[in-house]
Amino acid sequence: MAFDAPEDLDEFRTSVRDWLEENCPPSMRTPLKDDEIVWGGTREKFKNPESKLWLERMGEQGWTAPEWPAKYGGGGLNKAQARILQQELRKIRARPALFSFGLWMFGPALLEFGNEEQKKRYIPDIVKGKTRWCQGYSEPGAGSDLAGLQTKCEDKGDHWLINGQKVWTSYADQADWIFCLVRTDKTVKHEGISFLVFDMETEGVEARPIKLISGSSPFCETFFTDVKVPKDQLVGELNAGWTIAKRLLQFERSSISAGGFGGTGGSGILPPQEYAKQHVGVDESGRVADGDLRARITEHLMYSKAFGLTVQRSTEEAKAGQEVGHTASIMKYAAAKMNQDKCELLVEALGTDGLGWDGDGFADDAKKATRGWLRSKGNSIEGGTSEINLNVVAKRVLGLREHQ
Repeated sequence: MAFDAPEDLDEFRTSVRDWLEENCPPSMRTPLKDDEIVWGGTREKFKNPESKLWLERMGEQGWTAPEWPAKYGGGGLNKAQARILQQELRKIRARPALFSFGLWMFGPALLEFGNEEQKKRYIPDIVKGKTRWCQGYSEPGAGSDLAGLQTKCEDKGDHWLINGQKVWTSYADQADWIFCLVRTDKTVKHEGISFLVFDMETEGVEARPIKLISGSSPFCETFFTDVKVPKDQLVGELNAGWTIAKRLLQFERSSISAGGFGGTGGSGILPPQEYAKQHVGVDESGRVADGDLRARITEHLMYSKAFGLTVQRSTEEAKAGQEVGHTASIMKYAAAKMNQDKCELLVEALGTDGLGWDGDGFADDAKKATRGWLRSKGNSIEGGTSEINLNVVAKRVLGLREHQ
């Protein structure tokens, strides 16, 4: 479909509404349940069959990635059309068809740095949710100082040979493929890193889930022992992976800032003010009775509103081609604090029910809130630690000098 002229946008909106009415299944217009989130890939089980149908239909339209080029399976929409699509999806409260590191991080980087063969090979399956990706960045000795990574990649003529370990690899045990930073020259730091992709089923790859304090295991330790990777799976130039890594981190921090954090608890969790009214009580005017808690909830709501508007502005600036690298660091830091503050308020507003962890004595949403509060402790580490992001802001935004 081509709707480039302004007068055609109304026609485009009508066509979107008609398509959604015909193709968005009824249950996909209800609040998303935690156990019905679709990450795609070959191991996806689709607890709700309509989730599969919704993904297939959105993927065929390319509307899981509406602005990506149509020749790679994307929607091929311009910015105005993509905005209309999002508006119409929100109107019917449609669930996201797909959650995907491929959509949020790897795909945008590949469109920018990959060659034509790689784009044609990997992007269509990302759009349709056929391949689930994980991120091979952090290592036991290279988290905050990512450029210090030591996972070794040797050129063996007809293939690359990888040995090393990654850690905090989100969903590595469920992913099909990994985008991975490796050291191809140990005599230099940033200029000795390359960016590879490979199949997680390759011999020598092992993922071990890490159990978190919240009880879940979304992160893994990932080990590479004599892993052979075809030469054509190097993205970009040899030893030029740091540039791709930084760009991808911008995409990651932007997606996290836009609401990609874990810890809030998922579906079924009410806003903190609702729990406070139920568990703490209200005064004669119907407000939360505890004045201090009421003030902190109000401050959080104001902060959240301002943050949401700033994210919206930043997103529009990024779509307009403006540099968002430093903004991403600011927003990631702010998003981590905001999410942790919200989780603290939720537990406090629940009163003694906020102590719930397991068993029949506590409601499911109370237990979710408690586990979410514990999970939120990782927000200031994942996707770039708060300390690193503050350093970026100090040096590159404020122009402060190194501490002497």
